[in-house]
Amino acid sequence: MDITVIGAGYVGLTTGVAFAELGNNVRFIDIDEEKINKIKEGVAPIYEEGLQEMMERNMSRIKAASSYNEIDGVVFICVGTPSLQDGSINLEYAKEAVENAAKNMEEGLIVIKSTVFPGTTEKILLPIVEKYSKKISIAMNPEFLREGKALHDFLHPDRIVIGIRDEKGERLLKELYKPIDAPVLVTNPTVAELIKYASNAFLATKITFANEIGNLAKLLGIDVYEVMKGVAMDHRISPYFLNAGVGFGGSCFPKDLKALRAGAKKLGYDMLLVDAVLKINDEQPLRVIKLLEKYMDVRNKTIAILGLAFKANTDDIRESRAIPVIRELLKKGAKIKAYDPMAMENMKRVFPSIEYCDSIDKALDSADACLILTDWKEFENIDFQKMRKKIVIEGRRILKNKEGIIYEGICW
Repeated sequence: MDITVIGAGYVGLTTGVAFAELGNNVRFIDIDEEKINKIKEGVAPIYEEGLQEMMERNMSRIKAASSYNEIDGVVFICVGTPSLQDGSINLEYAKEAVENAAKNMEEGLIVIKSTVFPGTTEKILLPIVEKYSKKISIAMNPEFLREGKALHDFLHPDRIVIGIRDEKGERLLKELYKPIDAPVLVTNPTVAELIKYASNAFLATKITFANEIGNLAKLLGIDVYEVMKGVAMDHRISPYFLNAGVGFGGSCFPKDLKALRAGAKKLGYDMLLVDAVLKINDEQPLRVIKLLEKYMDVRNKTIAILGLAFKANTDDIRESRAIPVIRELLKKGAKIKAYDPMAMENMKRVFPSIEYCDSIDKALDSADACLILTDWKEFENIDFQKMRKKIVIEGRRILKNKEGIIYEGICW
């Protein structure tokens, strides 16, 4: 099938390349010429496990352009929906993409994959489509991709949710997803939109619950991971998303919870649980600094930060918990030496003046303390001998060798 993907960011690129892997012809459209040129050259513009290799073997089915001409078949809208100041989402890019697609199509199907507040597809985007053609169907197909495992999640999902308005949308999406062995839930667009938000809100709440219990466990002098091992043995709860630490980040959870809260508020409902989750998550990373300050005044001290990406196996720093930690340390007068296997170039745009090191050893050399904020596997076994003071505060429970150091875990 011929597929057009508008927006070659994280979701769009992984979606399009995975559809090419399934044998479809995929055309990416993005206004970023540099990104388009990289795709044309067969170079993945983002880091994602297996993405480069999958792109390379499917380049005969992949095209890229910055223009909207010759659109047909199924069009996936995968543009960003960033937060506005009040937490609600900015629909500017989604509306523009839908309009550009609709006025360059005679018929076909437009599928909204961007995360939008419930009711957006039918109340805001559908009227734009109908302005140009009654032969174009519209549907909502939320993504449930974990960064670092996105291609695996696309090809081996727990479920596929399609929110449709007519038989054509259902038929085309079922045909597209036929090669994937997963249950398909067919519903309407508004339900599909809320499924996405509710899923992310629930997972974020599980993480935050583990952090809340972890903060109490720390005061009690016990290990929250031992506590959660017992909790997770209850089949109604499961062990997933119960790893306590410095909190959640990334492009989805913080933005989606803020949008859910803001959208509900406009409807006259205050989401108190979501509000509490966001508040706790904002405060959680700063707890590593409070632990560090038990041992030293950080002013004029050199602090090694290991881990800048919001999670391992990605170069994405959006809402990374390292950002508020670094910002607060700089505010307190500390000097920062940072290392991350993939995310340093992206973090340089946020903190251009801190020192970036090309290895763990260089980051630790003469450091007064070390904060581990991302669970990269290479952080499991670290030699801390080059540190001036061997104080290590961990936020991700990855370190295996703790001998010869002063060690604290944020929740254990």
